[in-house]
Parts: sequence; C-alpha cells; structure tokens
Amino acid sequence: METQRKSSGDDGGGERGLLHSWKGYSYSVTPEKLLLPRPVIQVALGSRHGVLLVEGGQVYSLGELPWKQSQAPDVQKPTLESALSGQRVVAVAAGSFHSGAVTEDGGVHMWGDNGAGQCGLSGLSCVPNPTPVALLDTVISPPQTVPVLELACGEKHTLALSVQREVWAWGSGCQLGLSASSFPVWKPQKVEHLAGRYVLQVACGASHSLALVRCLGPQDVHRPPVDKCGQCNQLLYTMTDKEDHVIISDSHYCPLGVELTEDESSLEPPAPIPGLKSSPSEPILSSHTSTLDSAPSGADPTSDPSTSQVSEKDEASLANVTFLDSNSDALAQFKGGSEVMVGVRSSPYPDEQAVKDYLKKLSDNTQAETKMAAGGLHSLLPGGISSSTPTTLNNLVASCASAVGERVASTYEALSLKKMMNYLPSGVSKTGASDNTAERVCQEDPMQTKKSSSTGDIREEEAESLRRRLSLPGLLSQVSPRLLRKVGRPKMRAVALTPLGGAVPEEQEVLPSLQTEVWSWGHGEHGQLGHGDNLARLQPLCIKSLNNKEVVRLAAGAHHCLALTAQSQVFSWGSNNSGQLGHMESPSTVPRLAKLSEGIRVWDVSAGERHTLLLADGDCIQPIIYYSGQQVKEEEEEESNAMQEGRQDGGEEEREGGYTQQPVLLPFCMNLGYVSSVFAGGRRCVALSDKNVMGFIASLHELASAERKFYCRLCNIKSQIVRPLLEMETLSSVLGQVALGLLQVLAGQFSLLCHLTGQHATSLTGNLRRGREVKNLLILEHTGIFLDSYHNYCSVVGNFQVMGGFQALTKPSLDFFGKSPELLQKLSECSEENPTMADLLVTLFYLPSRHLQEYGRLLLKLATCFEVCSSDYQKLQNSCSKFESLVLQLKRKRKEAEYTFHFWKSFPGKMTDSLRKPHRRLICESSNKALTLQNAGRFSVNWFILFNDALVHAQFSTHHIFPLATLWVEPIPEEDTGLYGLKVITPEETFTLLASSSMEKAKWLRSLNQAVEQALSGAGQDTASLGSGQKSEPPISRTASYTFYKEGRFKEATYEGRWLTGKPNGRGVLKWPDGRIYTGTFKNGLEDGFGEFVAPSKTPNKNDCYHGHWKDGKMHGLGTYRYASGEVYDGSFQDGMRHGHGMLRSGKLNTSSPSVFIGQWLQDKKTGYGVFDDITKGEKYMGMWQDNLRQGTGVVVTQFGLYYEGAFKDNKMMGTGILLSEDDTTYEGEFSDDWTLSGKGVLTMANGDYLEGSFSGEWGSGLKVTGSYFKPHLFDSDKEKTRSVKLGCLCVRADDKWQAVFEECWSQLGCEAPGRGDSQKAWENIAVALTTSLRHIQDSPEVLSRSHSRTLESLEVIPQHAGPITMERYHAIRLYLIKACDTPLHPLGRLLEALVAVYRMTYVGVGANRRLLPQAVNEIKSYLNCIFQIIRFLFQDLPEEGGVIPEPTTNIQDKKELDTTDAPPESPKPSRVVSSSALLLPVLLPRLYPPLFTLYALDKEREDDVYWECVLRLNKQPDLALLAFLGVQQKFWPVNIPDSLEKQQVISSTKDACFASAVETLQQISTTFTPSDKLQVIQLTFEEITNEVQTLLKQDFLWSMDDLFPVFLYVVLRARIRNLGSEVSLIEDLMDPCVQHGEHGIMFTTLKACYYQIQHEKIT
Repeated sequence: METQRKSSGDDGGGERGLLHSWKGYSYSVTPEKLLLPRPVIQVALGSRHGVLLVEGGQVYSLGELPWKQSQAPDVQKPTLESALSGQRVVAVAAGSFHSGAVTEDGGVHMWGDNGAGQCGLSGLSCVPNPTPVALLDTVISPPQTVPVLELACGEKHTLALSVQREVWAWGSGCQLGLSASSFPVWKPQKVEHLAGRYVLQVACGASHSLALVRCLGPQDVHRPPVDKCGQCNQLLYTMTDKEDHVIISDSHYCPLGVELTEDESSLEPPAPIPGLKSSPSEPILSSHTSTLDSAPSGADPTSDPSTSQVSEKDEASLANVTFLDSNSDALAQFKGGSEVMVGVRSSPYPDEQAVKDYLKKLSDNTQAETKMAAGGLHSLLPGGISSSTPTTLNNLVASCASAVGERVASTYEALSLKKMMNYLPSGVSKTGASDNTAERVCQEDPMQTKKSSSTGDIREEEAESLRRRLSLPGLLSQVSPRLLRKVGRPKMRAVALTPLGGAVPEEQEVLPSLQTEVWSWGHGEHGQLGHGDNLARLQPLCIKSLNNKEVVRLAAGAHHCLALTAQSQVFSWGSNNSGQLGHMESPSTVPRLAKLSEGIRVWDVSAGERHTLLLADGDCIQPIIYYSGQQVKEEEEEESNAMQEGRQDGGEEEREGGYTQQPVLLPFCMNLGYVSSVFAGGRRCVALSDKNVMGFIASLHELASAERKFYCRLCNIKSQIVRPLLEMETLSSVLGQVALGLLQVLAGQFSLLCHLTGQHATSLTGNLRRGREVKNLLILEHTGIFLDSYHNYCSVVGNFQVMGGFQALTKPSLDFFGKSPELLQKLSECSEENPTMADLLVTLFYLPSRHLQEYGRLLLKLATCFEVCSSDYQKLQNSCSKFESLVLQLKRKRKEAEYTFHFWKSFPGKMTDSLRKPHRRLICESSNKALTLQNAGRFSVNWFILFNDALVHAQFSTHHIFPLATLWVEPIPEEDTGLYGLKVITPEETFTLLASSSMEKAKWLRSLNQAVEQALSGAGQDTASLGSGQKSEPPISRTASYTFYKEGRFKEATYEGRWLTGKPNGRGVLKWPDGRIYTGTFKNGLEDGFGEFVAPSKTPNKNDCYHGHWKDGKMHGLGTYRYASGEVYDGSFQDGMRHGHGMLRSGKLNTSSPSVFIGQWLQDKKTGYGVFDDITKGEKYMGMWQDNLRQGTGVVVTQFGLYYEGAFKDNKMMGTGILLSEDDTTYEGEFSDDWTLSGKGVLTMANGDYLEGSFSGEWGSGLKVTGSYFKPHLFDSDKEKTRSVKLGCLCVRADDKWQAVFEECWSQLGCEAPGRGDSQKAWENIAVALTTSLRHIQDSPEVLSRSHSRTLESLEVIPQHAGPITMERYHAIRLYLIKACDTPLHPLGRLLEALVAVYRMTYVGVGANRRLLPQAVNEIKSYLNCIFQIIRFLFQDLPEEGGVIPEPTTNIQDKKELDTTDAPPESPKPSRVVSSSALLLPVLLPRLYPPLFTLYALDKEREDDVYWECVLRLNKQPDLALLAFLGVQQKFWPVNIPDSLEKQQVISSTKDACFASAVETLQQISTTFTPSDKLQVIQLTFEEITNEVQTLLKQDFLWSMDDLFPVFLYVVLRARIRNLGSEVSLIEDLMDPCVQHGEHGIMFTTLKACYYQIQHEKIT
C-alpha cells in the first residue's frame, strides 16, 4: 500500500475511508460528507449517537451524548474520546445508548448508559468516558483475562466475542443467553451454551441476540458428549427396542428454552399418552408421541460430541414430518417430538402415493434433493415408511448401536441407500454443504405466501429437514458400534450425490468457512428469532432453516434480522412494519429472501431501527446501495413523527408514501465513489467510500465483483443442471458404469471448485469491507490451491469428454431440458447459433476454465497500479503469469481431449472398448501408412497408435500394448540400410519400425521420446502436451513397473524398480502371482547382487526365505536360507545350490535345534569334512561325508563319554576303528554298524588285561567273543603298565579339515587356489568388499556401533604391502591384522569368524571330550599355518615361518645370539623371529580359549586334583614354616614386609605375607590367553622374586637353580592356581618354537617342574 500512497499525490489520506451520512430514501435526500483528519475504518450507530473508528486507532463520538458532563454545542461535530488516547482501538460498537471499543491487545472499554448493567460496571447508572471492563475466566486458576475480538451492543445488553471464539454477555434480559437468576448481570459471563463451538460473529438487536457459528467439523470431535438436558436433566434421546424394530426419539423439549407468553394454555404440553412408561428419575416433559408408544429408556445415553446441549431439542418440531391432518393445530405440531421408526408399515401413515404428492408440493429445491440418485422416495424407504429422521439420527445411531448392536445396523441396511455411491465421511461434509447451497437460488415457492406465515415457515422447514434426512449416508452395517459413535456427526449436510475425490483440500484453514449456522436467543415477540413462532428463548438456538444457506454475515436491527449468504442473497425476518425486511410478509417468523431484481448481488448489509441498507453489485463495477424501510421526515417533523408512531402502527396514508414495499435503489449512490461498507443505526445511514486512486480501488472491486458473479453462476449450474442430471433415473443405463463414475467424479470436482470460489468471494468481500490491501489477497498467497483445483477439474472434464460422456448425456439432457435448451444456453454463455446439446454441455462444463483468464486479467490490472519495482507488483505479476500459463496448458489439454474423442469415434469398435481409458490421450497414429513394421508379412496390417501412456500395435483382430515407461527408442543410422528405421526395445520384444520418410521418422522419434519422457515424469496422466521445441531424450536408465507376459521364469511376474535399456538393472522388486517375491538388485535383467527372496510353501502361513547374494538369477555367494520346515542354512551357494562351507540347523526352534551340521557342501549335498551334532541322540560326528552320508574316516563322541574313531561307509561305522569308553576300556578292530563290533579285534580293559579274537554284537549290550584272554602284568611287573592305544591315526588330519572355509577366503581375494593370484588384485577386492558392506550397512545404521565404524574407516587405508619388512612395518602389519580380524566385513575377519564358529561347533557341548584335546590343538596349529599363508600372500615380503627380520641397528652377531639367556631380562623381543603363532595367536586364541581350555581341564583333571589337594594342605602352614619345609635357604627369608606405612616384622604366625607381590603377579597367568603372554607373566614373577631378594641381601645376586627352585615353589604354592596343569600343557603345546631354548623356555621348565614336584610332594 505504501507505494500506492506515494504515487497518489500530496493530499495525504484524503482518498480513503470517506464518510457520508443521510436519512431515508426519498429523492430529495442528499448525503452530507463528514470530514475527519484520517480515513474512517468503522462506524457504529446507536439510537441517537454514533462512534467512529479512524485509521491509527482513535475513536470519535457524534450525536446526542447525554452521559457526557458537558454536551458539545454542535451535536453533529465528532468529538475525540481522549480517554482512549494511547490505546490502539481495532473495533467499535454502539448500542441504543451505550458504546464499546476493543483495543489491539483484546481489552474492552465501555461507556454510555449503564442503567441495565450494559457497560459491565457495577454501581454506576451511566459511564461518561471509556472505562476498561475485564472478562475473567474463573474456570482456570488463577483466573485469567480473556482477550476479545469484537463487541456487539443492544439496548440493554452487550455481547463480546473472545479470541477463543466464545461468547460472553452482560447487561439485562433473556437476550444474554445466561441462566442468570437476577438481572442486571454486571460481570461479563460466558454463554455456556455456545461453549466449544467456533463463533464467527455476534450481533445484537434491541432485545435479541444472534451468533454466526461455524458448523462442527472433524476438528471439534474432542468435545465431551452431551446426553442429558442441561436444565431439566432429562435424556435428550430415548430408544426403544421392539421385537421387530427400533424406535429412536429425540423428542425431548425443555421448557426452560421458552419464555411463556400471556396465553399460557396454548403452551401446555399435551398430556402423555396412557401406556407410556417413563423412568421414575426423569419427569415426562412433553414427550409428544403421535402413534407409537415410546419409552424413554436410557439404553445408551452416550450421544454424539457435537450435539448442542438443550437448544437443538427446543425445535424438535423441525424434524417432525409425521404428516398430521392439515387442521391440526400448528403449535401442537410444532411441539411434537420426532421418532425414527424403521422396518414396519404402520397404518396411520400415508401410503406411497400420498408421500409423493406431498413431496411434489414442497419447494423445488427440496424436491431436487429428495429424488436423489435413486429416484423417488419410495425407492429409498421400504414399505412406504415415511417416518422422519431428525438431524441427530447419526448420533442416535451412535448412541444406540452399542445397546442394540447388530439389530440397529441391519435395520439401517433396510434403508440401504446403495445408489448413492460414495458418501462423504462426516469430516468431509464441508464440501457436502456447499453442494446443497445451490438450490437456494430458486425463487420462493408461491404456496408459502398464501398460508399464514407460521405454517408456511414450518412447511419449508419440514422440507429442509426431510431433505437432510434423505441425505444420510448409506448407513454402514459392517461398522462396529464404537466406530459409529466416533464417526457419527449430526451436522451431516445434504451431501453431494457425487463421489468426491477427497475432502476439501487444506484451504479449509486458510479461507473463510461457508458451513455456518445462525443461532438466536432473546425476545421473540416480532418473530425476530426466526424459529417460526413468537416465543422467547433463554438459550441460544440454531435457526434450522438457515442451515446450508452459507450465511457469511449477520446484521440485527431493533426488531428485525438480516443474514447475508455467500451467494449474495439476503434472508430477513422479524418485524416488518416499515417494510424493512425487503419483502411483504409481515411479520416473518422464519427467514425469507428479500426481493431484489435479478442480477443484483448484495455483499454488505446493515440494519437500523426500522430500515435496512444493502450494498450490492449492479451492472457496473461501482457498488450500488439499496434502502428498505421507513422514510424519515425532515428534522422539524421528527418529533411529531415519533409521537405518531406511538399512536398508530402507521395508518394507511402513511404506509403509502411512508415506507418501501421492496428495496429501493438510492439514486445518489453513484456520486459517493467506491463504497466499501454501509452502516445503519437509529434512523441514520452511513456509507464509507474510497476515491479510485490510480484505478486500484476499482480493480479490487472488480475482482471481488467478478468472483461473486462467478460463484452465483456456478451455484446455478450446480442446482439447475448438474444435480437434475445426476438424479435422472435413466442415467446409469444411458451412460454405463465407467462414464457414470466419471460424471460423479466430475460433479464432485465441480462442487469443490464451486465451494472454493464461494470461499474466495467471501474472503475478497471481507477485504473490501476492511483493509483493501494487496497483502490480504489469498489468491496471491495461496495460488497453488486455485491452480490445483482448476487443473484437477479440467482433467476430469477431459476424461469424461474422451469417454464420450457428453454425447451420451445428449438424450437425458434433451428429455430434461426439452428441445429448446435456453437455460443451458444462458448459463453456458454459448454464443453459437443452434448449437447441439453435446456442444452446449461441453461449453458449460468448460466454463470454469474461462474464469482463469479473468483472474489473469484482473491481477494484471491490479499490478499496473503499482511501481514496477515494488514487491506488490512482483507478487501480482507472478500470480498473473501462473494463471496465464495454466490457461494455455488447459487449452492444450482440451484440444487433446477433443482430438482423442474424434479418434475414438472413427476407430473400429471392438478394440475401442479395451483401449479407451479416461486418462488416455492420442498423440499420433499411423493410419496413413507412415509407419510400418520391418519384415511384416505381405497381407498383414500393422497400425501403430501412440497414446500418452502406451504404444499400441494393432493388427487385424489383435492388438498389443507397450507401456511407455518401459519403452526405449533408438534411431537406426540410415547410411547402413537406406531405410528410415526406429528400433523399439521393450522388456520382452524388440522390433524395428520403418517410416516412410525422414521427416516422418523424425516426427515419430520426437513424439515417442517426449511421450516416454512425460510418462516417466508422472505428467503422463495429465499432459500429453508435446511442444515441438524440446528435444529432450528420456534417460535409458529409469524406474518403472512392468508385468511380464511371455513364457519363461518371469511369466506373469510384476517387476518394479530400475531399468536399463529394456532390462531390469539396479534395485527392484519382482513379484510372482503365486506369492514369490524377490527384493534386491538386478543386473542385465537377472537377479544379481544382494537380494531377499520369499517363496510360499505348502504349509500355510510359512514361507521359504533367502537372504543373501545372487549371480545371474541364481543364489550365489553367502546367504541365509530359512526353510518353511524350520531348517536354516547359513553359508555359501553356487548356481542356486548349497555349495561350499555352510551350516544347517534343523529343528522346530533354532535355539534348541535337534541337529546342526557345519561343514562342506557340494551341489546341495554334504560332501567333504563336516561336523554333525545330533542333539536328540547326544552324538557328535566329526569326519568325512559324501552325498549327505558319513563316508571315510571320522570320530564320534557321545554324551556318555564313548569315543570312536575309524572308518565309515554308507553312514555307518564300518571297517577298522577304535572305541574307547569313559573308563578307558578300549576296543580296536572291525565294525559293521554303529557301535556294532563284527570281526577281528582286541579288547583292552582299564587295568591292562586284554582279549584278542573275533567279536560280534553291539557295544554295551553283551558281546560274543571267540578268542584268548591275556593278563600281561602278572609276572613282568617291570614292563610299563598298559599297552596304550595311539589315538588320532584313524581320524581326519587337521590340515584336511575346513578346507572350504579357507578356499572361500582365497576366492574372496580373487584367487582360484591358495596362493595363486595377484596380490594387488587381492587388495582391490578387499577394498571393494569393505565399501560395499559399508554402503549396505549405511542404509541401516543401527547395526553399527561407533567403535565398529571407526575400525572400518581405519581399514579403508590399504597398508604399504610391498618392500622390505622392517620392525616398524612388522608392527604396522600386526596392528592391521588385529583390526581386520575385528570386523566380519573384512575377508580375514570373516575367515576368523567362520573358524571360531566351526571350532566351537566341534569342541563345545558333547564335543568337550578329553580325548579330543590333541586334535583340538592340532587344529589350532593348522589354522595358524593356513592364515599365515594368506598373510604372506598379502604381504609378499614377510619372511617365512622362523625367518628373521633384520634390524637396521644390530649386527649379524647379535642376531645369532638373539634369544639366549644373556639377553637382558627386561627387553625380551620374541617378535624378531617371524612366526605365525606370535603374529596370529593374539587374535585367534582369545576367541577359541574357552573350548580349548575346557578340554585341557578335562584332560588334566586327575593330575590337577592331586596337585590341588596338596596345594590346599601345604597352604595351611604359616609362611616361615612353609619356607623351612620347602628348604628355602634362610638368607632368602624376608625379615619384615613393607606394610602400608612402616615395616612389619615377619613372625612365626605370619601367613600369605612373604613374596606377596610375586604371588600376585603369578596369579595373573589365569587371566591371559596366549602362551607368550603367560610366559611374560612367569618372567615378571621371577623378576619380582629377584627384586625382593636383592633388597634383602642389599647386593647384586645371581641365582643358581638350587637356590631359585624352592623359592619359586613357595610362590607357586601360595599363588593357588586351580588348573595349573592345564595352563602348563597349553603353554607347552602352543609355545613359539623359537622360544623353547631361550630364557622363557628355562623359566617355563622351572614352572613345570614345580607342578610335578607339588604332585609328588611327600609331606612328612
């Protein structure tokens, strides 16, 4: 706005908010202009005074101000209300004799007459100056002040609308809507009855109040349900369950809602019908029932959240369409309750014919709706039932459903309104409402004017409620009662009979609401409450007849009311003694339309004491003003006139010239400029106008006026054309299912567009009234909403057109609109001479797209009012260009639709049905032989048709459709062949098309490429627009979906994912119809890479599932296969079969799997070395396999300690073998079956006796023996005791085990066989493996710990792996290995993981058998060799086992004497000699330690027990005694020991104190894993002993073994190491060979000697 101001000259704000004031309407009246220093924003007029609000927030008063101490001499001169200076006022209001103002922060100030408390200040009869009044919400503690948006003042009361959209009231009278016991109410109080509803505006008459309320939508669901009347505590709904039907009644009528008049008798509630049972707690209040008995039993009192408390019940009559005799008293009918009775024919009701006749009499709009999609009422209600359903039916359904459950639901099935297609769910009823609004344009039915006003009103409302009734959703019988209760919204509007694509889009929040209700309360003696009677109401009550009328503004005069609708019509009701209602009904107790000539669209209203002002659009842009009501006499006549009024209600002679019969145009309004709002009050009229600076104001008015006009036209089209067409009974037979569905979608989109236009028109009108600024134009802020709505609408029109819908509609339209379609011609603005019906319909339905040009034009016009550099100009310009480009796009789309429609007309019929799709548009076709198929037969017909979604190849009787998303086109170079060829690639076919010329070739190539491009970009559905300019080629790699149809593995499977030139390539999902699904990567059309495959099995709900790597469409590489049977295979695959190393767990639960096999597989069979753990039998087999059978040598151990090693054949122990039992009984010889001896052999007993001969029978169940018995030791006792059996000769060699595991690692490094390959290539493979694994893991980061990802990052750097090895490089290699072995993503780490798994599988559980120890140790040694081979392959320069790393500093001599005893003890460097154990044991042994050590412990069990017993015995001795016993020389005995501070004497009783540090050190041997670490511990122990002795002797000292041994023995005893024997054996077996003769070797020998010494210690 700033820009515009500046450009408008120097005379400041003199162009805006000019105020003109006048009285009456006669020709002699001229308005006077009131000059104020600033533009006026708002005016409020009381009986004899007025309040003005000017820009900047100042307030002026004018007129008679008796409450001021000093009355200003000139009454008409405005005086500033200085009490408000410093406050910025945003709204003012005036009552008859008091005024109010609202400040920017929501504060309220009141002044004027306070006799009835209307200023909200106690103790003052009048308030001279504006004084703050606080609205305190006492519900919250501490109480808070409620900010206010606007005020409305009446004669004796004031209403305030809070920011929370709640109504507060104070003053006197029932018009407050408060349940107050005494008046006046000084303190503002909340009108509880409207709490929880969203109030949009409040208005006050002299003694009544109005509120404009937004209908409840889904956002109001959270309100608590109301089921009892707030005042008389009776149930609002009752429900009776009869045997065959359910009666639901909302006949509750609360007398407190009505103030009784003099004639009380007429209001007495009719006596209840005898036989009516009532519950004792609730008095019967007017449960007027017509012919049914209804018991108010509280079946399920939960009703819907959105029912209002009492009010809706007060007019239960409005829903009562029980057709009483015409002579029955209207009031009795008014008071009647209403019931729903479903499923029974009840005699007192009229038959079908009567219902039809009655419906005919109702006004057109009702009739239009009652017919619905199904035809007359009889097709909807079975058995001619005509009982009514009140608006609240939906929530009755809800409340009763839980009690009556399915019975209610099935009763509704009887009402099944199936034809109604898609109903809007309650939340969407927003749109529905707009649908219904249209019919209100129909002129009032003449029959109503003939009747007395009251019954006429009631008739109209009956019609209204009946219409609402029939528009109930086809009730959902399958829905659970609870759901029904949630969903049921009683405010269901009569809904679009069209399946709307979705809810009203998000503009709901942005744009003003059109779903409104008008609520009124207070005195009603003039009918000003609009409920069809003259009764007063204490509580707000909804005026039902204004529901769905889209009221957007209310005005209240002294005793009459006006409601302005979005369709620019005015409803008026109340006192009409001066013609102020604009029609001749007097008085009107229900709202009626004011009589205005056609084409006059009212957009602002105001009401005074006895007159009404209407601001409207005429033929030109400038607004016109209508006046309706009393002519005001000149000043001097005014007094007598007032007296005259008192005497007579206007005699005949006064009526003639004294007031208007219908609204009169004020002749001077064109001189006032652009009027933005009108105000009336008392006898006075005021208009605010603007001068048209630079055309800005005129353009704003033109935009709003155009939008209002367009909305009215859309509503007319909807009510007069769309709805009647939809309701025709013959429609479905004429159109067919597809077109009918499209027509319904079209009607739905039309409704949405219509609704949006209405909301926008309302918003523009609001902007004219206040503001008039560009920044308030929603069309700029939310352009997208408009563009999308029009785009969607035009797409649907095009789809309907393509399907020939308009042609099909011709006949029904002719039937309906007759042979002379003037109505259609008028509404569609068709200028042609004698157009066909189809053309008319097309023009009509494309009408909205013409309005887009209007938007563009008007926005451009607005833009020209601004400087080019201003931001407003930019905004307007941008929006304008968006609309203009949409206009072009929609024109193009319309052309395409027409082109396609004509193509289908000429296309041979049989194919049309299958190819004609609503969204499909033709791009080009080859009927002119411009394109042929290469190598086609001579007589074949090949016709190519390119649509926006597919290329169709049609032949004589068949056609094939190639979807564009999976179509690739390549031009064939011409120089080769001289032909103009195009190669077309689809997933399953490739063919060549020949064009007739190079131009044709270029045209088809371009068309195909652009069509493919658009099909891919998703625009394919909407635009088939092919601008010749773009030459973009669609990408050869793309994402698309395709279903295969040719024979083969993929037949009928659907693939969705990435493609590359006709082949799936990249990530995708492939689904077969039988339920198989592959998800993963593809390459060249086949599964390749990582993928997941699920295949259903014969057992229901169980699937086979594979997770792993693929190659060329088969499982290949590592993977996990879970079988439906519960088996799980984890390992390698090749060509879709298990091949390589793998583990198979089988059994119901994998945790307790009854058997596990781990080992080598060959083409799906166990072949090679493997371990099989049969958990049910308790046996473990370790040996060779062939074709799933045990074959070759092997070992079996059982849980009972049996041990077998030997030959197997065909899964049995067959051949030579050795069998040992737990107690060392041994058999060597021939076997024929498991545990079955057969043939020659030797059986040795535990004590050395043996049998030799031939044996037969099963071990442990009696053996038959033929042979000799020997007892060898009887005489030659000097011979060694037993002839021990050498184990380990008949089992698999360690080096032959687990070859598959190592082969796998080698192949990962890219070598066909161990050691054969290029190490550079191997490093590249490692890098690739790490990166792909990393990428795979980054998709699901939760699997990675932080330390793990750090390890991976450090591994990404390849260490230097060529060049001579120095110590530094050696350490780098060692560190690299530790990290690599830490993550399974590295080939070495994976190898290690596999080895640990197989090792534990072998030696844990049943495998923990002491006889397996040697094999276990050999296995570790073989691992070391094999891994070392791999490491030497990666680091080519690493010396071989036992090789030496040259140290640059040392000379040759040193190297020779490296690890001799001369080396200083503090720096042992065993790592200078390269050995696999030094390099690899630190990584390998900690992982294998538990099973290995267990085996050692079992093997050494007996020796360790002897040793332990001795340790315990000797440890009972105190230190000195033990030292003496062990023969330690006395000079080595510690005299005192360092205790915390001072030294403590060692005395005879001291225990565990001598050599304590050495003891502690030695104890750590159990916490280390590798032999080298354990040796290090022994060395430290020796150092500790030496240190202690040296401090004792205070001199250097060299040990001799004789001195050292007893001391060390003492330390070993005191260290109390439980499994010392196992520790010793472990060190001995796995010690680095190069260490054996060095210092460590000697120390170890000492420890070993101690162990044997302790075992054989004789304690004397």
